[in-house]
Amino acid sequence: MRSIMIVAAAAAALALAACSQKTEEAAEATGDNAAATASSAADDAAANTAAAADATGDAAAGAANATGEAATDAGAAADAAVTTPAEKQ
Repeated sequence: MRSIMIVAAAAAALALAACSQKTEEAAEATGDNAAATASSAADDAAANTAAAADATGDAAAGAANATGEAATDAGAAADAAVTTPAEKQ
């Protein structure tokens, strides 16, 4: 009876050790996956921020060009509307 208890205890210890090793390996894999996901998210965020900055710069340049063209058109319209004294006679 005593030897059966020793064998059972040894089997339980081996099963527990094997389970702990599997758990440790799974935890390590999960940690590696989490690190890779965080790194990928950071890379994506940086790329998206750069793209948004480029788009904002392009929009600002377009608005500046449109404003300049509108000012030129307004100046031309004002020049056309003004009559000189020579034109009044």
